[in-house]
Amino acid sequence: MKPQNLIVFDMDGVLVDVSGSYRETVRLAAGFFFAGARSAESLPEPLFSLEDLAVIKQSGGLNNDWDLTAVVIDLLFGLVEAKLPVETGDNWKAFDAAVESCDVGALAEFLKSESRPLAARYKGQKAPRHPLIQMLYSGDVGSGNVIKQIFQEIYLGEALFSRIYNLPPKIYRGRGYIYKEKLLIESDRLKALSEDNILAIATGRPRAEADIPLDHFDIRRYFEMVLTLDDCLQAEEKLRQRDGKSVSLSKPNPFMLDAVADAMGERVQKRYYIGDMPDDMQAAGNSKAGYVGVGLVLSAPEKEALKEKLAAAGADHLIENFEDLELLFV
Repeated sequence: MKPQNLIVFDMDGVLVDVSGSYRETVRLAAGFFFAGARSAESLPEPLFSLEDLAVIKQSGGLNNDWDLTAVVIDLLFGLVEAKLPVETGDNWKAFDAAVESCDVGALAEFLKSESRPLAARYKGQKAPRHPLIQMLYSGDVGSGNVIKQIFQEIYLGEALFSRIYNLPPKIYRGRGYIYKEKLLIESDRLKALSEDNILAIATGRPRAEADIPLDHFDIRRYFEMVLTLDDCLQAEEKLRQRDGKSVSLSKPNPFMLDAVADAMGERVQKRYYIGDMPDDMQAAGNSKAGYVGVGLVLSAPEKEALKEKLAAAGADHLIENFEDLELLFV
């Protein structure tokens, strides 16, 4: 059999438009976080623009939108004076007490006075720095991670959140923003690519959240392999048990790309990874399999700025649409 190209796609911002889902959820989660504070009615609606959020997202190192949400809330909380709650062992009670104690009037004035408030405060941090925000971002959904749970409730919606986590929501009971996602690539184009190439997906989404667009848009059949956050976590746990130390295998670690390449073996002639973030390009460059990093700016609010960041992260090609992608294989 003649060797084929292996084309591995990231999902968010590449196959699926997440501006109305993941990105909007980050913004809404920040709003819900401060909703119980004094002067909350003075906060702008929306809190900040998605273009402002994109500056933080595209800086690299925040490929996980839970981390992105925690950092955004941390940036905003730095403008708020609040009493640190007494340690109770209950993060939800601590959250309620802290937010009720603070006044967000000064935060509201700042958000209204700056065109890019997040960018103005961002100094390259990859994790929250305020001790309260660190505490509220510890653990997992159902075990004290208030910020992650608020995010998941909004993104998944009441029914899906309850089904996945076997918990009732605490903050949000509406329809999930996951259902606002749109397919960025035509199904016929994927079908044509799959006929001449081997297609796969390497995404930072949890498996349950990757399955929904694959099935909803009926595109699963075009991909021979789908690796998700769950695969990284499982491999991380094996390494922890073996070596006694923790390591992250999520992007920019090339773990998923190497795993796909290993699974395809000698069937592959050349390997490509299509992504829209600097971490994607770094993962391609770090891979032992020798991936060609292709930076796609199709859904970016500021394409030229993202091109510069992707190029700096090691992109071999920069493309604006899927027609450009097909030209790589002519």
